[in-house]
Amino acid sequence: MFSLTVRDHFMIAHSFNGEIFGPAQQTHGATYVVDVTFMRDALDANDLVVDIGLASAALKQQLAALNMRNLDEEADFAGRNTTTEFLAMTVFERMRAAIRAGDLGDEAEALKAMRVTLSESHIAWASFEHDI
Repeated sequence: MFSLTVRDHFMIAHSFNGEIFGPAQQTHGATYVVDVTFMRDALDANDLVVDIGLASAALKQQLAALNMRNLDEEADFAGRNTTTEFLAMTVFERMRAAIRAGDLGDEAEALKAMRVTLSESHIAWASFEHDI
């Protein structure tokens, strides 16, 4: 299987509910490096997995809705712990919607799977991967 990864970042504020989170129950900030990997069985007619420029632009657009926000104040996340794992799934769903809307071009319809990895630091990260 072939793959292509694009990278960006976003910054948020949030807090968590539950004793397991200790001091992270208080409002704190996080900066995530985001890697989105697109996968397909065969290259397209241009020998690409997906257009890297369109993929980068779509990721930037999807992250803009999260960047510099306090996620505790966002209705979409009410009652949820916006953990790294949860946010990886959220970015995945938003990128899948962008693919289905045609934002990555017609050839992106042949993408088979996608993985979204959010890195909190050089020693901790979480991913969500699924078929598209």
